[in-house]
Amino acid sequence: MATLEKTRPTTLSAAEMEARIVRYGDLQPCKTAFIDAHTPGSDQKENFTVIGGGVSESPDQHVHIKETPGFNIGAAGQPPKCRNSLHVHRTAEVFFVLRGRWRFFWGRWGNAGEVVLEEGDIFNIPTGIFRGFENIGTDYGMIMAILGGDDAGGGVVWAPQVIEDARDHGLVLGENGKLYDTKRGQSLPEGVAPMPLLTEAELATIPEPTPEEVVPRYVARYWDLMAMAAGQPAKVIGPDAILRDRPGFEVELLTRGSIPEAMHVSDRHHVLMVMRGHWRLTWDGGTTVLAPGDTCAVPPGLAHGLAPSMTGEASLYRVTDTDDPAGATWQG
Repeated sequence: MATLEKTRPTTLSAAEMEARIVRYGDLQPCKTAFIDAHTPGSDQKENFTVIGGGVSESPDQHVHIKETPGFNIGAAGQPPKCRNSLHVHRTAEVFFVLRGRWRFFWGRWGNAGEVVLEEGDIFNIPTGIFRGFENIGTDYGMIMAILGGDDAGGGVVWAPQVIEDARDHGLVLGENGKLYDTKRGQSLPEGVAPMPLLTEAELATIPEPTPEEVVPRYVARYWDLMAMAAGQPAKVIGPDAILRDRPGFEVELLTRGSIPEAMHVSDRHHVLMVMRGHWRLTWDGGTTVLAPGDTCAVPPGLAHGLAPSMTGEASLYRVTDTDDPAGATWQG
């Protein structure tokens, strides 16, 4: 488990930088991360925590980089027809599709609206609404996630039917936010009650927005962003971006036509998430190549530069921490 130092290094060795990179091929999945891990239709999910502990409810979850730069990075891998059950986030949850074709749906029963995302598309899912997603492609799919705040744990509330279905299949969620598997002989510890279900009054306060309210304001399409990034980074999420929001971080898409020509230094954390192509990262101390699915945390104060290392399509999402709170994004 690596950590992100709180200092601002002006140079890093190759080994120090490699410790800040999570390679796609090294990702370690957890199949028991959430309450629906035994529920048919959701029992083949794989959850990955890349930077920060994320929202996993399982002690089995491997965390690749423990410390956070103001947000968490995770991923979900699912075979075709596998779905993630309905839940609510109180902090930001942003997904982009790395592999496959995915359907995102929302509402108390998942029928208030939906949108289909293709590879590279990004969805800043509004906080405070029930949401879920499923792989509707023909192969194993992967979506990358950006979660608001240093501590994204405790920010998930499950739909009542999800908790009830899980209990019928042997998983009980305690009010302490931890899972207990009765199939393994586990039970709630003394003094720990089951997670209470949302009441009808609480459920009535959760919005049920239409697709017309959600999609134009919270979804950005990859090829639109690629066109915008032809000469400079495309601002995807931020106060002056295509998706105007302040979720505690900003997101840009970079392609070969929008990268700076010289080495540069930022006073913010940059997390690089490669979408397409191979990128050569050069910094004061070394150089390495980032491949699709790799995630790299570049610290503030380190001079660095990027360049595609091959011809052809090349793109990456760059996430930058901000001073904005990781609070509500649904504006109703």
